[in-house]
Amino acid sequence: MVVAMDQRTNVNGDSGAGDRKKEERFDPSAQPPFKIGDIRAAIPKHCWVKSPLRSMSYVVRDIIAVAALAIAAVYFDSWILWPLYWAAQGTLFWAIFVLGHDCGHGSFSDIPLLNSVVGHILHSFILVPYHGWRISHRTHHQNHGHVENDESWVPLPERVYKKLPHSTRMLRYTVPLPMLAYPLYLCYRSPGKEGSHFNPYSSLFAPSERKLIATSTTCWSIMFVTLIALSFIFGPLAVLKVYGVPYIIFVMWLDAVTYLHHHGHDEKLPWYRGKEWSYLRGGLTTIDRDYGIFNNIHHDIGTHVIHHLFPQIPHYHLVDATKAAKHVLGRYYREPKTSGAIPIHLVESLVASIKKDHYVSDTGDIVFYETDPDLYVYASDKSKIN
Repeated sequence: MVVAMDQRTNVNGDSGAGDRKKEERFDPSAQPPFKIGDIRAAIPKHCWVKSPLRSMSYVVRDIIAVAALAIAAVYFDSWILWPLYWAAQGTLFWAIFVLGHDCGHGSFSDIPLLNSVVGHILHSFILVPYHGWRISHRTHHQNHGHVENDESWVPLPERVYKKLPHSTRMLRYTVPLPMLAYPLYLCYRSPGKEGSHFNPYSSLFAPSERKLIATSTTCWSIMFVTLIALSFIFGPLAVLKVYGVPYIIFVMWLDAVTYLHHHGHDEKLPWYRGKEWSYLRGGLTTIDRDYGIFNNIHHDIGTHVIHHLFPQIPHYHLVDATKAAKHVLGRYYREPKTSGAIPIHLVESLVASIKKDHYVSDTGDIVFYETDPDLYVYASDKSKIN
């Protein structure tokens, strides 16, 4: 059991202004001196208000932008412009995913039918099974920071990691390959876990959710068949250029952003098991990120700590809610590094984390990532032999 640092600690988690020695001893795994109700009370009332019209305005904005980009790309059909199109359209696909994600949380509106219809349209368009992902993502939020029960980029216990073939380890921990993992995750989940987001009888879902999964898988299949039909009509190269490459860029955005929400901070952050885990402590291991010009484009999803603790808050109130809650969170809130227009600094954090954050101990209720010292050495030695 980790004991809080100092009985005199204030509600904001600081041990006193100017007391640098105590700040240096700050333990991110210590029991926070505040409750989730303290954070909730600090957030202004307007931050909890969901506006269906405002939410829909972002949907309309993104759909118009996606359509305009596709029309322009096809009209000019220039290999000089295609790479620009792919980067821009892939980013907008990611923005569309975030809006569908809000539908899944119910932060889009208080109207379940509207959330479901919009969520299915947006997620099916980018080949995401809406209910399948929504339910597994709900599991992620309910168990964030828990070694065994978390669902998104969950750390591998050492015993599971050591059983993986070396080729699998290299694929999982060598950039950019992990940034292409999402379609595989939808089909097979992560190592050590079983189930498919498309299968109504998967262990991911309760029997009462099977019809929902069947509905989402059907919508996904309609989109997939549509893409195949378009390939026969216009040719596979045309579909690849207009849709396929942006889809890959979207997957890379999704994997990179979701990974960086829970990894890559300058200081090691804890993961929990058993009695040490709580919803609050798990949520406090989440990391905010600054994405420069992309913050608005992808609907401030980088403002992630408050989102994890209170996923019912609409994305357009997350910045205000975070500003209001900082004084309560204190050292438990990690101010994101300010980004330039393009968040190049996050590439370094991503690569460094994937190179060193490999597994956690099989034992202990508070654990931190450990590094496999032989992972890249083995690959280097093998290449020298060849």
